[in-house]
Amino acid sequence: METKLTLHFNQEVIEKAKEFAAANNTSLSRLTEFLYRQITSGNYKSIEDFPVAEWVNQVAEGDAVYKRRSRKSLKDEYFNQAR
Repeated sequence: METKLTLHFNQEVIEKAKEFAAANNTSLSRLTEFLYRQITSGNYKSIEDFPVAEWVNQVAEGDAVYKRRSRKSLKDEYFNQAR
């Protein structure tokens, strides 16, 4: 079963990830699915153990910022952007 997921990343990170995916003849969605599949395989206990940690650190800018938002705030944000 396919499920749609919305993620927010720095534009530069997305551009580099798209280039990486294209160079490897895959889509950004499949690349992301592959990474999540690897992470959840149970073989890794921390992000430092994950083989792409160095690549992720190279394309990332600064520390990751996690925002918890309600469905209502996401819906409001979406509709406000559409105007």
